[in-house]
Amino acid sequence: MACPGGDNSKIDDSTRLECKICWHVYDPAEGDDYWQVPPGTPFSKLPDHWSCPNCDGRKDDFMVLEEER
Repeated sequence: MACPGGDNSKIDDSTRLECKICWHVYDPAEGDDYWQVPPGTPFSKLPDHWSCPNCDGRKDDFMVLEEER
């Protein structure tokens, strides 16, 4: 389940986010090979020019994934 993202104060360094356009998941533990973002990079630290590697969606097109417990 996802809830609206975009506010960096609502996420921590390990929070995974999902693109609301194509459902691509950004996982900080994995980084992003397409944009050459190293593993361990939190979503809040992605460069301003970063976009979804699948659909080119903007950072504010991503929603916080609520982890199942």
